[in-house]
Formats: sequence, structure tokens, C-alpha cells
Amino acid sequence: MRIVCVGGGPAGLYFSISAKLRDAGHEIIVVEADPPEATYGWGVVYWNDLLDVLYRNDPESARAVSAGSVLWQQQDIHVRGNRYVGTAYFGGYGYSMGRAALLGVLTRRARSLGVDVRQGERLADPADLPDADLVLAVDGAGSRLRQSRAEHFGPRMETGRNPYIWLGTDRQFDSFVFAFEETEAGWIWFHAYPSFKGISTCIVECSPETWQGLGLDTIDEEDAVPLLEKIFHRALDGHSLISRSRGAPAKWQRFTHISNKTWVDGTDAGPPVVLAGDSAHTTHFTLGSGTRLAMIDAIVLASALKEFPDPRTALREYDKRRRAELHPVQAAARTSMAWFEHLDDYLDRDPVDFAYAMAVRQGRQAPWRYQAHLAAQLAPVRHARRAYDTGKRWYRDRKRGEAPLPLLGRSVRGKR
Repeated sequence: MRIVCVGGGPAGLYFSISAKLRDAGHEIIVVEADPPEATYGWGVVYWNDLLDVLYRNDPESARAVSAGSVLWQQQDIHVRGNRYVGTAYFGGYGYSMGRAALLGVLTRRARSLGVDVRQGERLADPADLPDADLVLAVDGAGSRLRQSRAEHFGPRMETGRNPYIWLGTDRQFDSFVFAFEETEAGWIWFHAYPSFKGISTCIVECSPETWQGLGLDTIDEEDAVPLLEKIFHRALDGHSLISRSRGAPAKWQRFTHISNKTWVDGTDAGPPVVLAGDSAHTTHFTLGSGTRLAMIDAIVLASALKEFPDPRTALREYDKRRRAELHPVQAAARTSMAWFEHLDDYLDRDPVDFAYAMAVRQGRQAPWRYQAHLAAQLAPVRHARRAYDTGKRWYRDRKRGEAPLPLLGRSVRGKR
């Protein structure tokens, strides 16, 4: 089968890898508008469950992803307001990786399997595609291919209320950090996590009222950086924010929640077109699942094409399964986005109670969860939790055949 993937992000590249592993006879072309090393954003976040999935699907690229990732432990919630100042903590751990590094790993692996990856090749028109038996539209949330067939896919777009901007910082965090600062114009906050050596991702968000009150709606985005650095001086420990990740400054945005009536256009006028990744669905960044969901889309689609001899049957099965699986995830993401859009309802609480409200924003929890949260604020309990998490990582690394991390390690994951 001749397959053209429009978009060279995680979904398109990982699909090409997964499909080639299942049938080396596929002829796959990945067409990416951006040149090599160019990518939006800074880092992506994932958890151990994704590593398990990647190792089962393709151990070679999984090892490269693991080696290029950074481990973070614990989540820190800093609140600095007129009424309360303090820090609360969540347990747990996760991984993050520079987006450019991830795309580099996947590009090299795809090419090693015989995939034709064409970078810096922009399609002038969505209809101007190479000949194919199947087209995979993975050209992002603003997918031109999806929009050119909107009558069939039935996209639905809901724009969030809060402005946000995706920045980097030269402060190397070793945990996932939320910092909330009260200003004369209202509350503003960031979500930050390590991305690669010496650099962390830092997403700044606030209400429209605070955005306008601080004058962020009227000044140039790059001119806003010094103001944000001043506001977050303590949380950044005096370090700088970085606006440019690919030559152009980061822009203020409002999150667009995207869903579709169907992910498959199987009309008889040309090859079928199927959606995956952000072209098919988006989940708010406070859930941190976009890359994971895109790569699982890729695996499920490649598996369906292998399992069902008739490609149209395979696409229907993929569409049915993944849209059903995404429904609760997107519902949770909408809930998370709405919680942050109504943050003022919770910031009259002390930092520990506020952090608990953030932790349970997806719904009601058993009463013991609050007691466990209170216990986690004690340093000995946090140290014990980190030791327990390290043991879990050691066990899962051994199951995957990786060298175990050192006990209580808080360092870069690459060298073991």
C-alpha cells in the first residue's frame, strides 16, 4: 500500500514506523512543511505507561526516546498572594523530552525502515498530494486537509477563555512546577517542567481580565517577556524566559478544543483520508496527554491496517475504537480547562487546600485522599514517596530490559 502522511509530527512519524514494522512492503511518504530541527514549542511530557507502550511496539525507538528524556519527581505548587504565601506538594514522577529531539529520534528511525521523510516540503494546496492509496492527515490542530473536507469530517471547535503563551526558561527545574502570582490586575500563573539540559518549558496563563489589566493585550509578545520575568522573579529564581523557539517569538493564544464527527473520509472520489493526532482531537495542556494520544493513534491505525485485509474496514475499526477511547479523555480535558478558567473560586484558600482542589478537579474523591494529601506535605513522607517511586521505576525498567536508575535518583535519565 502506498501511504502519504501529511505532517511530520509524532503522529505521522510514529505511524510510519509502526506501519513499516507490521508490513515492510508499505510505501510510505511523510511530507513535512517545516525544515529539519524546526519545531513549535519546547518540551513534551509523558509517563511510564507510554514508555511501556513504546517498548512493546518498537523497542529500538523506545530506547532512544528513553535515553533522550529527563526525569522529574514531585509536583510543587507555589502560591504567592496578598492573603496566602506558601508551597504545597504532589507526589509522583514523569518524563519530559525536547520536542525537536523527539522528532529527530522518530525521523531517524522511520528513515532506517525505508520511510521517505520529506522535510521542508509545503503543499501549496490540500488537493496537491502525491498519488496514494491512503492519506493520513496529521498536519496539526489547524489541519488544512481536515478543513478542506470539513463537510465530511464534521469538525467541532471550542475556544477556551484564558490567554496563554508557550515559553522556555533557562532555569532547569527538577520537578513539575505550578507558580501562582497575584498582581494588581489579578492572578497569573505558569506550568513548568524540565525539557532538556539547561532548559525548561514554561507555559504562562491568566484570565482575560488579568491579561488586559497587565497590558499584555497591547504590547508586543517579546516586550511582554521582561514583565513576566519580573512577575515570576521568585519562582524563576532570577532566571530568564525565552520566547523564540524557531526564529519567531511565541504568540499569545487561546486553546482550541477540537473534535470530529468522524476521523475517516472514505468517499469514492480519491483515496480515503484519515485523521490522527491534533488533526483529530486536542486535549488541554493541563492534562499533558497530546503526544501520548497521538502516538497511540498511530499504533492503533497501523495495527488495524495489519489486522483487516480491507483498508476501508480497517479505517472504520480504527475510527470506532479511537473516538470511543478519546471521549472520556477529552471530557476530562474540558473539565481541567474550565477549572483553570475559574481559578478565582479557589485561590481564597491556603496553598495546601488550593493544591488539593487542583488535584481533584476531575471529580469527587474518597475522603482518605485528602488525608493522604495532608501527609504528603511532610518532608519525611515525601522522601519515602520518592523512594517508593524510584523502586517502581527500577522494577519497570528491569521489565523492559533497561538498566535501572540509581535509588532516589533525581537526574537526567539518559546516562544510567
